[in-house]
Amino acid sequence: MKRIFSSSLVAILAGLGLRLFFVLKFPADSGDAVLYEEIATNWLKHHIYGMNLNGGIVPVDLRMPGYPAFLAFIYALTGKMAIAAHIWVMLAQVLVDLLGCVVIASLAALLVSQAQGADKARTARVFTAALWLAALCPFTANYTAVVMTEVFAIFLTGLTCVAFVPLVATLRDDSAAGFLRHGTTGGFAARRRADILSAFGGLFVGWATLFRPESPMLLLIAWVVLLAAAWKRTFLTGIRLCVISGIACALPLAPWALRNAITLHEVQILTPKYSNLPGELVPRGFMAWEKTWLFRMRDCYLVPWKLEEEAIRIEDIPARAFDSSEERSRVASILDEYNKTLHLTTEEDSQFAEIARERTARHPLRTYLWIPAIRALTIWFAPRIELVPLSGKVFPLQQSWKEDPVDQCFTVGFVLLNIFYVIAAGLGALKLWRCPAARSSLALLIAFLFVRTVFLTTLETPEPRYVLVCFPIVLALAAQIFVRRDPRQDPATNYPSSSGSG
Repeated sequence: MKRIFSSSLVAILAGLGLRLFFVLKFPADSGDAVLYEEIATNWLKHHIYGMNLNGGIVPVDLRMPGYPAFLAFIYALTGKMAIAAHIWVMLAQVLVDLLGCVVIASLAALLVSQAQGADKARTARVFTAALWLAALCPFTANYTAVVMTEVFAIFLTGLTCVAFVPLVATLRDDSAAGFLRHGTTGGFAARRRADILSAFGGLFVGWATLFRPESPMLLLIAWVVLLAAAWKRTFLTGIRLCVISGIACALPLAPWALRNAITLHEVQILTPKYSNLPGELVPRGFMAWEKTWLFRMRDCYLVPWKLEEEAIRIEDIPARAFDSSEERSRVASILDEYNKTLHLTTEEDSQFAEIARERTARHPLRTYLWIPAIRALTIWFAPRIELVPLSGKVFPLQQSWKEDPVDQCFTVGFVLLNIFYVIAAGLGALKLWRCPAARSSLALLIAFLFVRTVFLTTLETPEPRYVLVCFPIVLALAAQIFVRRDPRQDPATNYPSSSGSG
């Protein structure tokens, strides 16, 4: 049994089996899939990156081009499109996700090598542990079975961390400071190691941005940590590395920006904030009202995702959305008018904006602190069963058990598994923090987790899937708990007491 769990090949095969299980047993669909497939089909067949509108193909910038390009490549390779190509798209995503597992394991190995030094046995142990954790993680594996960008976002985020973690550690090391400024020994790769890592980090962020427009967030955080690590010693070098990574990030995005300038006559490097078509109303007032009460995924299906599509019933809106019966009546009146046409007018949106202002004025902490905090807890500790046929109901315990005990067992099990990952990652982070050599790298990773979480709480709909981009870091940190203490190490720190451990 020990030999089995120490085998990287067995871990990969287990991960392959789990992903094929999801692909074959629970292939999922999503609203975004239709849009991605439409754009990819038009791009491949008509050479227009656009949607079918008013009897023609209209160029759009609603989605970044990375995932439609991937779909178009699969379509061209297989000769199939849309639903007929789903199995091939998913199998390709399985391969990408398995590569992502190796990337996560490499990140975990990099972190432990900074803390423990060149101890091959411990590095190999953490690599294997992280590989098993990533391979058997159902939350990431599940998204290989749906036409969405999660698999690529996770993979490229992991690659970015693998590039920036050793770069930050090198800048922090006093012994490396002079080498970074004046190094002339060794081959080109050795002499320009920091520049190369910086370039690859920026390039990976650029590629990730082609799939998810918020990806540059990691690059900005890396710049802050790089400059902090280089402060008072190699600051100019830190500036140089930031410039290199910024240029590298811009390279993959340049064709997209040029296309938008030529075709749409706009300066647009990413996508519109609200993914709206030209002339389409952005319901800012409605979204501001949502942010004063909405934090559960279930409510997204009942309220915001019905907008412009279905009638919204006042009975489906939870009581916390109203501070009084008078306020509830006002909302009901607005929805009555909306439900007649299924179209939100500018006047109706303004009325929602006024209600949002009043609610915020009465309880500012609720809007700016409590709701975001609850959103953060919700997206981090959700059962993540949105792609499988489970209800996701945990409470009330007795009633949920009576309705469907099997469903509740799986849902509760996924909640507990999610909690395990987060607690294990926290313990792994504490273990790494005890070693000064790993602190800069850890600061980079923790800062990204924090900033991304804060960013996600500001979105109109708090979808738990957006947290999966953080899972390369979560799983790599969780693997650190499998490091055994060396009896030669300082018992107070669990890490080598010599100064050469970095």
